[in-house]
Amino acid sequence: MTENFIIKGGIPLSGTVEISGYKNAGGAVLAAALLTDGNSLIDNLPLTSDILNQIKMLEKMGAKVEWLEKNKIKINTKNVNPEKISPELFGKSRVSVLMLGPLLAKFKKIKTPRPGGDKIGIRPIDTHLLAFKDFGVKIKEENGFYLLEAPIKLKGKKIILKEFSVTATENLMMLAVLAQGKTIIEIAAAEPQVQNLGKMLISMGANIKGAGSHTIEIEGVKKMSGAKHSICPDPLETGAFMIAIAMTGGEGIIKNTCPEHLTFFLEKMKEVGINFKTIAKQQKFGTGEILIRHSGNFKAAKIQALPYPGFPTDLQPHTSVLLTQAKGKSLVHEPLYENRFLYMQELRKMGADIELTDPHRALIFGKKE
Repeated sequence: MTENFIIKGGIPLSGTVEISGYKNAGGAVLAAALLTDGNSLIDNLPLTSDILNQIKMLEKMGAKVEWLEKNKIKINTKNVNPEKISPELFGKSRVSVLMLGPLLAKFKKIKTPRPGGDKIGIRPIDTHLLAFKDFGVKIKEENGFYLLEAPIKLKGKKIILKEFSVTATENLMMLAVLAQGKTIIEIAAAEPQVQNLGKMLISMGANIKGAGSHTIEIEGVKKMSGAKHSICPDPLETGAFMIAIAMTGGEGIIKNTCPEHLTFFLEKMKEVGINFKTIAKQQKFGTGEILIRHSGNFKAAKIQALPYPGFPTDLQPHTSVLLTQAKGKSLVHEPLYENRFLYMQELRKMGADIELTDPHRALIFGKKE
């Protein structure tokens, strides 16, 4: 059954909103729990379909999951059997690819179906597979399944990724923590979820330097232990609420966020004309705030989606909607995904003046001067 939303416009959005845990970070943290036989306590877990699907996958493989609070679980993966991977669940979400690294590190040999994903463009896992091969993993593909086998004595290597891939970086980090010797990952993604995973792995006993930069060094350890970890706030949810409040002429406070994860985005929002103030609270990670005051007279801008710390590709659609209300002509460049502009066809139906110059560039003609 198709779900419909009926939205009554013209109402300023005002008030206080608390940001959820980051879905893109939660998937990697759940996967990291596979690396230990001990208990892992995970807090600030977002209750998205991808995360709940991943928990079901882990339980079907033999993991024991106990819900301590609404967003807090205790998970033990001591009895996990990779032969019990559910093809149906694994194929539903692309976050399932994050389990390849830790499963290989722990069991050396696994058989998995192809992971699922969204429809914003071609998102192959070639970067993962090529990096695994560089690590000495043997890979075969047959009947829609991948057969992966790592050396019994997996040794650290210098791996140069073929592109900035968040999930490939995370997979390699989880594979490398139990390898013998030093692993160096070049062209590593630096996104907040990579930093968050690095903190989780270090709390489990890993020796990692550089998570959050484009070169990560990992000295392998023999064993990982359980840990307590809180998932970082969702920067994409923060950006979405910020734009929604500003566009509707409202005022509000966004709580439990990390403004430092949105530095470039916030600079662009300032350029567009959103009136806001950030408060980065140091006593506890993830307790920063953004205060949004009444904004108006938005200005045109040039937006280019780039890997972190650049402009987030996932906030490009929200920003494009904002730019339809800005004065002048804006340019939006989306080099990462070829189908990311599909939503603009719907904006046109609503009256937006948008010209698609090619699959990766759009001109948005906002309000007349």
